[in-house]
Amino acid sequence: MGARGIGLLLLGLLGAFVAASLLVFWLAVHPPRLAIPLSPRDYRLAPETVTIAAEDGVTLAGWLLPRPGAPAVVLLHGYPAEKADLLPLAAALAPDFAVLLMDLRFFGQSEGRVTTLGLRERGDLRRAIDFLAARGHPQVAVFGLSLGGAIALTTAGEDARIRAVAAYAPFSDLRSLAHELYAWMGLLKYPLVELTMFWGRLFLGGDISRPSPEAAAARLSVPVLLIHSRADEQIPFGHAERLRAALQDNPRARFVFMERGRHGELPPGFDRQLAQFFRSAFGG
Repeated sequence: MGARGIGLLLLGLLGAFVAASLLVFWLAVHPPRLAIPLSPRDYRLAPETVTIAAEDGVTLAGWLLPRPGAPAVVLLHGYPAEKADLLPLAAALAPDFAVLLMDLRFFGQSEGRVTTLGLRERGDLRRAIDFLAARGHPQVAVFGLSLGGAIALTTAGEDARIRAVAAYAPFSDLRSLAHELYAWMGLLKYPLVELTMFWGRLFLGGDISRPSPEAAAARLSVPVLLIHSRADEQIPFGHAERLRAALQDNPRARFVFMERGRHGELPPGFDRQLAQFFRSAFGG
């Protein structure tokens, strides 16, 4: 094969790699959605079905369990689930708080052509807080699971109206998580991840990896509850260690680290522990 042939081969390989990175990005922001076979009736709940308009016009779906005069808690599910996944926690919180379960954009009954992995979801959470304030709930806390936890932490770093955050197995940094996910590719993981981030800037209009939950956590002084399993098979426990280090100057941060448990598996009695954490955060 001559020099021209080698050049064409390398050019073809480069084109295939760039195309593969675009596919990786598309699958990340357009994953198969997980339907949760639970309904509010299973927990003797009768929520009000609500909609919230996002800043870009996307309609977000939610269930509101009203409690006039009480503080409110927003529940954010994980990727790629939906709000029904958090009904057990909603049932535990409902006696003390107004509870808003949100479908993140693209998931559940919410609109949106893609998930933006936190980029636009931070604004969506701020609109949810606006909605709750208009309904008479100016005091708000947030619980998020996995991606929802990352969104809760980053938004709390930007919005002082969030009085407390509880996050189950959030990633500390999306770029680091991507490097771990594609570690099997060796050195090729670095250009693959950077190209994926480039597609995010091109198609979504911003850096999907910034601000990181780790950087946001370092700025927080509100009560924070971080939960993670050392056996988590999706978000390595190292992310919890980085977040704990970021929170070291926050005397109101608490940590629940389990020796066992798969991703999304909450420890026994966690619903009561979460309710007590939020009661304490609101001075109850």
